Amino acid sequence: MINPIKAAVALSIFFSLQINAQFNVFEPTTSVGGYGELHYNYIKPEGKESLKSLDFHRFVMFYSHAWNEQWSFKAEVELEHNFVSEGEGELELEQAYVDYRHSKEFGFQAGVILPSVGMLNEIHEPPTFLSVERPDYNKNIIPTTWFGNGLSFYGSIEGFEYKMTVMEGLNASEFNAKSGIRDGRQKGFKANAEDLLYNARINYLSIPGLLFGASFTYNNATKDSTNNAVSIAELHARYRANNIYIDAEFGNISYSEGIVENSRGFYFDLGYNVGALLKWETEIIPFIRYSDYNTAAVTKIGGDSEKQYHVSQWMIGAAVKPIDEVIFKVDYSENEIELNKQMTSYFNFGVGYMF
Repeated sequence: MINPIKAAVALSIFFSLQINAQFNVFEPTTSVGGYGELHYNYIKPEGKESLKSLDFHRFVMFYSHAWNEQWSFKAEVELEHNFVSEGEGELELEQAYVDYRHSKEFGFQAGVILPSVGMLNEIHEPPTFLSVERPDYNKNIIPTTWFGNGLSFYGSIEGFEYKMTVMEGLNASEFNAKSGIRDGRQKGFKANAEDLLYNARINYLSIPGLLFGASFTYNNATKDSTNNAVSIAELHARYRANNIYIDAEFGNISYSEGIVENSRGFYFDLGYNVGALLKWETEIIPFIRYSDYNTAAVTKIGGDSEKQYHVSQWMIGAAVKPIDEVIFKVDYSENEIELNKQMTSYFNFGVGYMF
C-alpha cells in the first residue's frame, strides 16, 4: 500500500523541480577578466635622432557581478605605463556601472560609462584591432578611451542596435588646435555637470560579419567666460568574414567658438588571413592602413593654421593570432605633416591579450 505522506512529498519535490527547470532559477555569479599590451616603439623623425622605448602600455582588470538575469554590476580599472608617480603613468576607473537588462530591446547603465563614439571607444581590447597602437584617428579625433559619469539606454530591434547616453560634458577651456577635444575630458573627477553631453549611436548588424553605423554627440561645453558648443558626427564600418578584415571610420567635430571651427579625420584598414590558405588554425593577417586627420581642419584665419596639424599616414603590418584572445603585431608607418612636409617613420612591435 502506498504511503500517502511519502507520495505527497514525492509529488511536491517533482513539481518543485519542474517549476525550477521551467523558470531556470539563476544563481548569482562573479567573474574577472582583463586585457593588456606590451609595446616596442621605434620613432625616427626626419633629420633628427631616433627614439626607442619598451613599454607595458596598459594593464586592465575587469570585474563583473550578476545578481540575477536582469541586474548586474561591471567595473574596469586601468593602469597605464607600469606605475604612477609625479605625473607619470595613469591609474583610472574607466568603467563602473549598474546594468539593468529588461529585454534585448531595452536596458540601461548608470555610473562610470563610455559614450558610443566610433568603434574603439567601447571595444578596444588589443586582439580586436590590427595595429600595435590604436589608430591615430582614435586618439586625435575621437579621444579613445573617453569615459565619464552618466547614464545610458540601449537595446536591439529588428537587426538594429541602439544606445543613447547622457553624461558629464567637456571642459572647453582645455580645447586646443593640436589635440582638439581630447584634453577637455573630465574623466569623472568631480565633473562639472552644468552642461551635460548627449550621445546617440545606431548600428546595423543583420548582414553576417558586417557592422556599420553612425553616431552623433552634442555638448555645450563649459568654458570660463563663454561656452563652446561641440557637435561630433561620425560613421563607422567593420567587416569580419571570409578571412577578410576591414575597418573604416570617419569623424567631424564642429565648434561654435574659438579659432578652430572643425576637426576632421578618417582611417581605412584592409587585411586578409593568409593562415586560412594554408589551413592553419593560427591566423596570420597582413594588412595596410591609410589614415588622414587634422585637428584644425578649418580655422577662422585659414592658411598655414590649417596645415600644421594635418597628418597623412600609410601603414603596413601583420598580426598573428594563435588563439582569438592572444595577438602578436608588427607594423611600419610613415606620417607626413602638410605644412612642412616633415616625415616621421615608426616601427612598432607588440603583444596583447584579453580574457
